[in-house]
Amino acid sequence: MVGVPARKPIDPAQARAAVLAVADWIRDDASPRPQRPAVAAAVRLTARTLEDIAPGNSVEVRVPPFVAVQCVPGPRHTRGTPPNVVETDARSWLRLATGLDDFDDAVADGRVSASGHRASEIVPVLPLIRI
Repeated sequence: MVGVPARKPIDPAQARAAVLAVADWIRDDASPRPQRPAVAAAVRLTARTLEDIAPGNSVEVRVPPFVAVQCVPGPRHTRGTPPNVVETDARSWLRLATGLDDFDDAVADGRVSASGHRASEIVPVLPLIRI
């Protein structure tokens, strides 16, 4: 059986640079949307930073179409839809990841879908990168 190589940890400077490249759009919805590769880099690097900071398999964070990561220590899910899922769009994720939005407020107004009693366990590690 061939093992999957371990993923290299995210470089914090690289993640910060990716976020800063789209910071105007994150802060201001009237700002033009950056090009897709710039948004993808910021989303993927912040989500993988979350995965590095809170390793585990209890919560799945999804930001379609860019990334899905599993994080938070605890029971591992192995088949089907995980019981604890956080799902949102790219801009809403980046606003959470940078501390510009509150998780509970984003869930309450429908920008973030959080299912399962452990979904909110990502909150203690947010924000990941302040801008």
